[in-house]
Amino acid sequence: MYQVPYGKTFLDFDLPPGMQGTLVKSEAVQPLTDVEGAIAQTLSTPINSPPLTQLAHPGDRVCIVFTDITRDSPDQVLIPPILQQLEKAGVSDQDITLLCGIGMHRPSTMAEKVTKLGQAVVDRYRVIDHEPQNPDQLVDLGVINGIPLSVNKVAYHADILIATGIVEPHQYAGYSGGCKTVAVGAAGEPLIAYSHSPKFIDHPNCRLGKLEENPFQQAVTEAAMRAGLGFIINVVLDDQKQIVSVLAGEPRETHKRLVEQAKTLNQVSISQQYDVVIGGVGFPKDANLYQASRAASYLFFAPTPVVRPGGYFIIPAQCPEGVGAGVGEQRFLAAMRDIPSVQQILQEGRKHGYPPGQQRAFVMAKVLEQNSVIIVGSDYPEVVEACKMIPAETMDEALARVAADLGKELDVLVVPHALLTLPVISHL
Repeated sequence: MYQVPYGKTFLDFDLPPGMQGTLVKSEAVQPLTDVEGAIAQTLSTPINSPPLTQLAHPGDRVCIVFTDITRDSPDQVLIPPILQQLEKAGVSDQDITLLCGIGMHRPSTMAEKVTKLGQAVVDRYRVIDHEPQNPDQLVDLGVINGIPLSVNKVAYHADILIATGIVEPHQYAGYSGGCKTVAVGAAGEPLIAYSHSPKFIDHPNCRLGKLEENPFQQAVTEAAMRAGLGFIINVVLDDQKQIVSVLAGEPRETHKRLVEQAKTLNQVSISQQYDVVIGGVGFPKDANLYQASRAASYLFFAPTPVVRPGGYFIIPAQCPEGVGAGVGEQRFLAAMRDIPSVQQILQEGRKHGYPPGQQRAFVMAKVLEQNSVIIVGSDYPEVVEACKMIPAETMDEALARVAADLGKELDVLVVPHALLTLPVISHL
């Protein structure tokens, strides 16, 4: 019996006779037993930076950029200690803005802001959403090294710019967190479009787990530094979303150290490619198809794809929001639904580029060019079908479909946490 996340619960299933299953999970690491103590410790002795109590002064304007509900960053425990340090430094409440870095996602709801920050913080401080398509809310920083830099006005004009985040495998950046919270979450549409263009997605160094010589990582770092990002606090989580590491300080070095820790946790050695990979997602990433489809593309864009050409990805995902309500999600849907073939999606993207959000269609077209993707248990099977993927009500139905196509004797890899576990083929 296997078990993978599905929404806020789990899906249990067996493989039919003839299918050989292999289960891979991230390395088990002891989570922090005193989270508050660890946060206090890293804030008092940050990496390559004075503590916030020395950085901040009365009259300083402070902006804290945090991720939206699609990210697991535990901001409700990270941000209150930051606010306490700013208060100690004499920064007044009205000079502090908490900016939700939504990127091209939909605006966050009040309930989501409370979930992310806690009621006390929302009641006391100014909490706003980034507006990537509103020129009045952006500062254009010009084109540097070919990068069209733009960032939220509140973030740019802050005397102190702080970001929270979670360091986990990321399809283009290698690892998320660090500068990305500001450089994508609080950027203008041109910068998001540039950093998610075919130039990057087709680049061999824009890969899961790869930071060195990664042009996407270089672009977001450049953008965040130009925007004035001076201090971050980031975490590494385990499969159960417990904090195993937290560090604060200067963005680049702090991120680098957390990536080293995350790699020992996330990267798992496997010995071969598989016919079928079953990838778990779970809440909050399976809220919509745009986010849930990452499970297939993450496994596809591993250093070596884990599914052989012609094989299948099976992703259980409820997708209660359908494809997703944001501008980016709707662009993804339009491209997947309206462009006749995956080859044409790729050709048009390489020839003409695309707006932010549509990069997920380009990415999924690269996956679907080689493999089929089955989404199990979606509330909106018609949306799955419109996006050139295969809906299935149950795991049994999905596995039967695969067996009918490929035969009954199959090697199956089960990855319960497909967005946190990076299977690396040690030899082919």
